[in-house]
Amino acid sequence: MSGQFGTIIQIGDILVSEDVVMEYFACDYAACRGACCIEGDAGAPLQERELPGLERDYPRYCGQMLPAGRDAVDLNGFFEIDPEGELVTPLVCGSSACAFAHFDEDGACLCAIEKCGCTKPESCSLYPVRVKRFKGGGMALNLHKWSICSAAFEKGRREGVRAYQFLRGPLTEVFGEEFYEALCAAAEHVIGGQSEG
Repeated sequence: MSGQFGTIIQIGDILVSEDVVMEYFACDYAACRGACCIEGDAGAPLQERELPGLERDYPRYCGQMLPAGRDAVDLNGFFEIDPEGELVTPLVCGSSACAFAHFDEDGACLCAIEKCGCTKPESCSLYPVRVKRFKGGGMALNLHKWSICSAAFEKGRREGVRAYQFLRGPLTEVFGEEFYEALCAAAEHVIGGQSEG
């Protein structure tokens, strides 16, 4: 379906904005040094079902966190509520850095959870795709455009990698192989249509 907001791809009860398949994106960690983990006005979105895993695995990854990150977990637990009433990862007190951030010797940011082989939040794996869940069921996938990722959009364009292609692993893991195959087929149709236009 299409309209003033562009083409919307519908796969089952999931709506996907055309930006997810049209925009080029390939994370350029050398350029951003993990800025998405330490900038912003709230933590990364969380699902309630992810909380037990974060708590269970904490002894494995807490040693990779900054002391201030561990202090934030001691104070706030494994989540906070953002201004929109959504669950998000806790932030270091007085900072916009995620409590679960790890910094290497060069000051670049990594995820302490992922570094220890544990499962980091879905929203972090799927970034820059953001998932909006509807109360009545279903969800929408939109592309979040943030200035700190400008190098990633440029790298994707340079290498001919689109956001949905870069995120093949996370999209498949979260939504299933069948969904990703359908998304690829829809993407070919949308991209082909844009080329002809």
